[in-house]
Amino acid sequence: MQRPPPEDFSLKETNPHLGGGKITGDKLTSTYDLVEQMQYLYVRVVKAKDLPGKDVTGSCDPYVEVKLGNYKGTTPHFEKKSNPEWNRVFAFSKERIQSSVLEVTVKDKDLVKDDFIGRVLFDMNEIPKRVPPDSPLAPQWYRLEDRHAVKVKGELMLAVWMGTQADEAFPEAWHSDAAAVSGADGLANMRSKVYLSPKLWYLRVNIIEAQDLQLTDKGRYPEVFVKAILGNQALRTRISQSRSINPMWNEDLMFVASEPFDEPLILSVEDRIAPNKEEVLGRCAIPLQYVDRRLDHKPVNTRWFNLEKHVIIEGEKKKDIKFASRIHMRICLEGGYHVLDESTHYSSDLRPTAKQLWKNSIGVLEVGILNARELVPMKTKDGRGTTDAYCVAKYGQKWVRTRTIIDSFNPKWNEQYTWEVFDPCTVITIGVFDNCHLHGGDKGGGAKDSRIGKVRIRLSTLETDRVYTHSYPLLVLHPNGVKKMGEIHLAVRFTCSSLLNMMHMYSQPLLPKMHYIHPLTVSQLDSLRHQATQIVSMRLSRAEPPLRKEVVEFMLDVGSHMWSMRRSKANFFRIMGVLSGLIAVGKWFDQICNWKNPITTVLIHILFIILVMYPELILPTIFLYLFLIGVWYYRWRPRHPPHMDTRLSHADSAHPDELDEEFDTFPTSRPTDIIRMRYDRLRSIAGRIQTVVGDLATQGERLQSLLSWRDPRATALFVIFCLIAAIVLYVTPFQVVALLTGFYVLRHPRFRHKLPAVPLNFFRRLPARTDCML
Repeated sequence: MQRPPPEDFSLKETNPHLGGGKITGDKLTSTYDLVEQMQYLYVRVVKAKDLPGKDVTGSCDPYVEVKLGNYKGTTPHFEKKSNPEWNRVFAFSKERIQSSVLEVTVKDKDLVKDDFIGRVLFDMNEIPKRVPPDSPLAPQWYRLEDRHAVKVKGELMLAVWMGTQADEAFPEAWHSDAAAVSGADGLANMRSKVYLSPKLWYLRVNIIEAQDLQLTDKGRYPEVFVKAILGNQALRTRISQSRSINPMWNEDLMFVASEPFDEPLILSVEDRIAPNKEEVLGRCAIPLQYVDRRLDHKPVNTRWFNLEKHVIIEGEKKKDIKFASRIHMRICLEGGYHVLDESTHYSSDLRPTAKQLWKNSIGVLEVGILNARELVPMKTKDGRGTTDAYCVAKYGQKWVRTRTIIDSFNPKWNEQYTWEVFDPCTVITIGVFDNCHLHGGDKGGGAKDSRIGKVRIRLSTLETDRVYTHSYPLLVLHPNGVKKMGEIHLAVRFTCSSLLNMMHMYSQPLLPKMHYIHPLTVSQLDSLRHQATQIVSMRLSRAEPPLRKEVVEFMLDVGSHMWSMRRSKANFFRIMGVLSGLIAVGKWFDQICNWKNPITTVLIHILFIILVMYPELILPTIFLYLFLIGVWYYRWRPRHPPHMDTRLSHADSAHPDELDEEFDTFPTSRPTDIIRMRYDRLRSIAGRIQTVVGDLATQGERLQSLLSWRDPRATALFVIFCLIAAIVLYVTPFQVVALLTGFYVLRHPRFRHKLPAVPLNFFRRLPARTDCML
């Protein structure tokens, strides 16, 4: 396979004509100021009255046909109704209009040939313009005319106006470019839509003990455990060591629950009577609506729950009333944690579940999804390649989906969306997909929307109030190598409401307090994240139009933790890239020792003598040096957001065998059972190593980004701190600094705080190159 030129994968800066070009100061006047304005002719068909009967029976089955040149849209018809209400909006793109007359015709649905009832004609030059925030145009009654412009019986209520995509009617409108789509399902599948992720909670079930269990075989020591089920999540405690009818566990089980709480928590106490045989000793169902919600680390009250035993009498389940066993538990919904449903490297939201704990927003993120270019054909229709592309953007709990542009390799969406920002160190993800559900493609139920590519943008790498207009490459890794699927053109602006609030965010812990006071284990977080992504994808796939499972999983990076030789190699070289700086310093020092450059060596000798004679100058000199480096690097600060980097990801140089392994199923599809077992074990261990290596690389890259201006605010804070530190250390005796530092490091645990220190919080918020990893 011939490798494409490297510049093919680069980011390109553009100068689109945004918002109609009306610029006043820094802000654009239009509400849709980050996208190119597109003109549309809107026709709102509201209702009709007094329609004449056309059938033999004297009734009519009316529908409306809106026709403009070659484009024709129709409303659904009503059976035997002379006063129908449709309330449908039609949108015709101005650049495709080829006619000077708009024709709105009312027809009667018939088996053989639909009867003409009457029509209303509009001259295109007479149609009024409407610009939001003008109030919507009020519909009017129009008398129907026959083909000879003679008034006939019946009236039609309409509103017709010229507007842009900023119009409220735009998302629900039937678009002229969807003329080829058949059926209501197909049309619903191509509309733009805003979705909200379900509100997720962690449910903590602390199972303490049970009392008075009734065993069938009283002559043996029971092996009792508790099984807890919530939806499709099932967990169990270990077998109680007390081996009696009053067993004790004191074990925590964690679940992910989503509002509304439709499913109860079902607990069953079971006795293992044989290796693969359990007997249920009692059950109880707990509705989550009545469970305590806690916002901090204070324990909630424990409660006793009665266990019910079902006895089968003649094939029917009946409750045994005499059963008096009880189970002692502490159950609560945790509002103080952030429920992770995304990869921690690309989190778009870090707020706790409980709204009471949310801090004020620090700004607004606006994204204009302009267009895509040179998309590759994703499927074949009528013997030729075609692509029906739409975009999905996810930030925080809000997902947006643009409308689908039919059969175009250069689709223009020009849609703008806004999100509230609560933390600058978050990432917005924008994915492009091919819609496979427009032409009855999902009759078999197996059609999936294909992924074209995605882009991630970390907000902290953007300067505030600047509009970034770039064309991002859409890259996807295939079994035969990395492939560019096209480019997506975005306009992004991050506006900050208070610079002071945002700078303060850098000193705060990244996650809510509960994550540090009562941390969850790595394996718990893994399984809980898996459950959270399943719940989110299930809920969004039930919306209308659905945001399908494959789309949600691609956006949430499901499966990114799986072993891959390519990713491990990329993470290893990231670490080497970080260490190369230290190696370079070592080589430089070696050159000084070897008098390669005598002038430099003499200067270093002089500096060394000064620092030895005046040790109090050591720290101010280091901080001053760091300050000067930071100021020097400001000239070369990055001017555009990070993008997917094929070289960094080792995607362009991966061996075919490595790619075959990466795209192999898990468990492997290799034939021999033993190979399968060993191979899977190797991959799971190597996957952990890969994560650790990646985390190490992340720490090193964060260190580098202190002075790189990748996050302009963080570097500004650090550079100012260096200057202040240099001045303070200059006027403070070195011995005092050394004593204070030593006493602080060795301070008593009573004076230590459970939350991470401010420097650590600041460091954890610094960007790393994880954002550029493919």
